[in-house]
Amino acid sequence: MDSQTAKDKNGIISKANINLQDLWSNLSEKQQSILKKIWSILTYKWQWQIILNAPFLLIWALDQTIPAVHTFDMQLISSLPIPTIIKTYLGFS
Repeated sequence: MDSQTAKDKNGIISKANINLQDLWSNLSEKQQSILKKIWSILTYKWQWQIILNAPFLLIWALDQTIPAVHTFDMQLISSLPIPTIIKTYLGFS
């Protein structure tokens, strides 16, 4: 497997940035304005996506920091009337 060093990756990123800047400067004003409008619509939708997903991100973060939640789940699952062989296979016995 071919791994790149950090310097090589930075060089690739800087080349890509330069190429994008050249491409942008070669566009006409009308093309630039159309692309800016498209970009603003996309970023507006991304902002809404982040806003709508923020509560779930908070729940996930709390879930990661409070191990008692998982302990309760394990106790609940192990107390269910599931056959012993399945409980053993799942690691609850």
